[in-house]
Amino acid sequence: MKDDQVFDIAVIGGGPAGMIAAGRAAELGAKVVLMEKNEVLGKKLLLTGKGRCNFTHNELDIRKFTEKYGRNGRFLYRALAVFGVKEVIDFFESRGVKGKVEQGDRIFPENGNVQDILKVLLKYLSEGKVTILYNVEVINFKQEDRKISQVILRDRQIIAAKFIICTGGKSYPQTGSTGDGYHWARQWGHTIIEPVPALNPIKIAEKWVKELQGLSLKNISLQLFQNGKKQDERFGEMLFTHFGVSGPIVMDLSKNIGTLLKRGAVKLILDLKPALDFKKLDQRIQRDLDKFKGRRFKNSLKGLLPLSMIPVMIRLSGIEPEKQVDYISREERNKLVHLFKELELSPTELLGFKWSVVTSGGIALKEVDPDTMCSKKIENLYFAGEILDLDGPSGGYNLQECWSTGYLAGESAAKKSS
Repeated sequence: MKDDQVFDIAVIGGGPAGMIAAGRAAELGAKVVLMEKNEVLGKKLLLTGKGRCNFTHNELDIRKFTEKYGRNGRFLYRALAVFGVKEVIDFFESRGVKGKVEQGDRIFPENGNVQDILKVLLKYLSEGKVTILYNVEVINFKQEDRKISQVILRDRQIIAAKFIICTGGKSYPQTGSTGDGYHWARQWGHTIIEPVPALNPIKIAEKWVKELQGLSLKNISLQLFQNGKKQDERFGEMLFTHFGVSGPIVMDLSKNIGTLLKRGAVKLILDLKPALDFKKLDQRIQRDLDKFKGRRFKNSLKGLLPLSMIPVMIRLSGIEPEKQVDYISREERNKLVHLFKELELSPTELLGFKWSVVTSGGIALKEVDPDTMCSKKIENLYFAGEILDLDGPSGGYNLQECWSTGYLAGESAAKKSS
């Protein structure tokens, strides 16, 4: 076998987890090859944060950080202890990319450019003399007993002592995340928790949402109901689209919405003025209407709503647009108050993997050692990143999971190889 086909560690998948895993293993002296199915590394990374890259979240308390992942969050304790938020910030800052804390404690590169993050990772790989193979198609693996010996590509075979799988989930399949790793993991005896879209835009039944396309609402509350019972709630920013709703709080609710829709209909209740209770909002509306005495109702809501939303709210209120505000009844005003506080939206489905920021589900965590990221089924196999059954809310949590698990996998594999 040619020397350029024999390595200490083979990493499959050139996303955030794969790049940091390969870089860390090489930094510790391992001879590493990184295989990527695309013509470039970090194709999906370049899409994060609308091209600005929200690369972590400003929460240094590991316990609080892991709570955001739900019951699976405990799995991340060791990975975060080794390469947590502070370490990630220091890693990039020491290489010339300073982090900037923005709204919601999201951390972006100070210059707001995802290319800065990618350049740091590429230099990290270069420093470690990592061999990078692009446009690679994995055909199969050679396995004996509980060990993998080779990965078979279309045009060659790669021999390695250790293998790290970082192929991601099924979100944004146009970037190469097509679930390949799940298929391989099943062959090796791993359980795959059904992958479903998470952090996904939502289709809405109401036709009027299309009229608000492009409108972003801030500091609003969104509650999720099924069968009259509140299931979840978020506060923050949302966006109207031509098909429904999107934005941070919608994305964070989407996983629960998708799960609940399998059981039956759900409702989203939008509170446009969560800082005001019904009584205070009624008083506020009265004051605003008093300013427009003698004028038409359709011209009286400019202080309460974005301009594009006024025609929709007037129509939904049932109040005659040409009616003088002096003659609006208490009952009509009460309906308007409830519309502001309880605007109903009817989700019909998630937009799907093509527009999903992250995948929920993946390799069962009970079959992976959280202290090393090593498979409990195959002795020389490691997993990192989105392929694991581990997903968090928007705001840098999912990239942090990639950095932490990737770094730990690379470190563990290199130390066992040395």
